Amino acid sequence: MTSLDKPTEDTQQDDARAVTEAALFEAFGGVRGMVETVVPGLLFVTIYTINKDLHMSAIAALAVSLVLVVVRLAMKDTVKHAFSGVFGVAFGVVFAMMTGNAKDFYLPGMLYTLGLSLAYIITTLCGVPLLGLILGPVFKENLSWRTRNPGRKKAYAKASYAWGLILLAKCAILFPLYWWADTTQLGWVLIALKIPPFLLAVWLTWVFLAKAPAPIDVFAEMEAEEKAAEEKEKAAESKGAGESADAGPRHRRDG
Repeated sequence: MTSLDKPTEDTQQDDARAVTEAALFEAFGGVRGMVETVVPGLLFVTIYTINKDLHMSAIAALAVSLVLVVVRLAMKDTVKHAFSGVFGVAFGVVFAMMTGNAKDFYLPGMLYTLGLSLAYIITTLCGVPLLGLILGPVFKENLSWRTRNPGRKKAYAKASYAWGLILLAKCAILFPLYWWADTTQLGWVLIALKIPPFLLAVWLTWVFLAKAPAPIDVFAEMEAEEKAAEEKEKAAESKGAGESADAGPRHRRDG
């Protein structure tokens, strides 16, 4: 490696890290997505801690979730994270209202976390890491990492295991509290565990993917193939037109 090669490699690595950061930011919603995830639950536990009113707490949490969606729509921004928050809060409200137990407001989200942790681990064991399925389209590589880019498949496997184990650890804390603690204790612990495990998982994902080979842009490949096919077709048409033009004079000479 010459002295001129190193800056090029460093630049490529920096570009890969920048692309990875942007993709993770898009996939997981960034700071705003985290805020939208935390605010409804925070409002619920705050109101319930003050007045122990399940209905008021639940309605306030659902209302603020809807407001967040409206704000996203008004700003013409992506609403997938806000909508997922609304559905999560709505399920929690329904559960809590049906049972009359305020702790059940948190149960759907806890079950979802448990299911997601198992999905990360099981899909990785099956050779199809869930994180690769999630981030593949974001990186414009789709499933090319499965057969054409083993280094990225390995990175996706490591990151998926990290997500699965971190979420399992979170469940190991929350489910005992669901049975033994009161609503306010469970709520505040859950709020405290919202962002730190998430940031740890995202950071580990960034570390693994930043060191992995660059993604194969299958969309660019398809566009290149289509362009090459069009150029080949035009060349064939031009050749055919030229042969037809040459055939005319020869025919007249032969005649």
